[in-house]
Amino acid sequence: MSASVPMARTLNLRYLETTPERAVVALPDQSEYHNHVGGPHAGAMFTLAESASGAVVLAAFADQLSRAVPLPVHAEVRYKKLAKGDLTATAELGRPVAEVLAELEGGERPEFPVTVAVTRADGDVTSEMTVVWTLRPHD
Repeated sequence: MSASVPMARTLNLRYLETTPERAVVALPDQSEYHNHVGGPHAGAMFTLAESASGAVVLAAFADQLSRAVPLPVHAEVRYKKLAKGDLTATAELGRPVAEVLAELEGGERPEFPVTVAVTRADGDVTSEMTVVWTLRPHD
């Protein structure tokens, strides 16, 4: 992922786990990306969560890239607690892969949610994101 997504390299994201059901990505604490309260900037947190969602999508649908491209449709973020220090984003696919693929096979452009929880080192959830993705068939 870091090789194909330059922003992931910029933030030094680390991909800790990537399966078709779940991805875990870490953002190390870096002062150059802090906000006015000394934690990661909201943009860095968004990138962390969106990158985790993309990782699980690519893992789930990598074998479909020759016929469709995964794209985010929209995202919603809920900031819950002050984020400080190292953060970890855990993304989970919100629909079964087979169900999404059946829609693609049926000529539809399927949409599916990926939920992401961003946690601090102490385990507290600092934000939650839902990214709705689609598989857009190639023309």
